[in-house]
Amino acid sequence: QVQLVESGGGLVQPGGSLRLSCAASGFTFSKYAMRWYRQVPGKERELVAHISSVSGILGYPDSVKGRFTISRDNAKNTVYLQMNSLKPEDTAVYYCARWNTFRGDYWGQGTQVTVSS
Repeated sequence: QVQLVESGGGLVQPGGSLRLSCAASGFTFSKYAMRWYRQVPGKERELVAHISSVSGILGYPDSVKGRFTISRDNAKNTVYLQMNSLKPEDTAVYYCARWNTFRGDYWGQGTQVTVSS
């Protein structure tokens, strides 16, 4: 079965960095674009990064552009989110999702990122 398992979240101080990982299994990882989303209670889910299946196309919203970098290692079936210069506003549960036919069809359980002094 398709599984996406996020890891790497935790508590960091403002200005710090974290690297999130999403391990994928149960499908041909290299054929799919992947996305990272985040969600805060009371707010809608927000896209934070997109990467195409062959790593040729990357996308970020203005809120994280220049601070976050998405990457993937198809040999390891893993997608990463490098987060630098973290702000308290980045606090959220971060999810990875498989992007299929212009929608996310599988989602991980999420990993908590808390940015606080």
